[in-house]
Amino acid sequence: MDRQPFTSRDVRADPRGILSAIVAAAEEAGRMALPMFRPGAATTAELWHKSGGSPVTAADVAVDAFLNERLGALCPEAGWLSEETADDASRLALPLVWIVDPIDGTRAFATGHPDWSVAVALLVEGRPVAGVVHAPAHGVTYAAALGHGATRDGARMTVSSRDRLDGARTAGPADTLVHLSRMAAIQRMPRVPSLALRLARVADGTIEAALVSRNARDWDLAAADLILTEAGGTVTNLGGEVPLYNRPMPVHGALVASGIALHEPLVAAARAAFEP
Repeated sequence: MDRQPFTSRDVRADPRGILSAIVAAAEEAGRMALPMFRPGAATTAELWHKSGGSPVTAADVAVDAFLNERLGALCPEAGWLSEETADDASRLALPLVWIVDPIDGTRAFATGHPDWSVAVALLVEGRPVAGVVHAPAHGVTYAAALGHGATRDGARMTVSSRDRLDGARTAGPADTLVHLSRMAAIQRMPRVPSLALRLARVADGTIEAALVSRNARDWDLAAADLILTEAGGTVTNLGGEVPLYNRPMPVHGALVASGIALHEPLVAAARAAFEP
């Protein structure tokens, strides 16, 4: 590292200072995983299943260990919450917390689908202040610092200005899109397996509306939430409330994401789509 570790005071004063180092860590993590990814084919990494049935690969574990070490050195004051690390409740009492998904979209990674990502967020008092979503198979990096906008590969980006659901490019679970299409003439987009990448594509305008099924976790959402918000969009539950992070159970209900202008009609339609 070419500088002293960042302190809570540094991060609170200006989260842009730490963002480039998070980008570098996420991109290096992607380079670690990419040799084990085979487009259109099964990964070369060892694969097994957790007790709940979710897949995990040796790449997930290796990237998690790398990020734990790199980010821990970058900001030693911060707690840690990751999909691939046993939860430590001490995070709940800490003002700074890393929220990490070493490979968001493990099934995609394992089966050769390119839509997987490395997602890293840094929270201050439960609020994301720096976030990165890196898509190694696409060579694309999304990043944001609170109050300073969002970028794709260093270029500023904004959400679509669309304010009507008819014609909106929409991604999400297939069954929910079927229900939603009965209420509006949406343009159904291919499913994006990585939730973080799905929301990041709303941020850059590639997708105009996104739906997220119940039971997403903090690590799926926190980095992309900040990126989307800084690009002029929002992600909320079906009651219009923004997600809360670093709670004892980091689990969320159904969510919708879009630009601000489209959000009210999207929420109204999504309520019926998720609960037909």
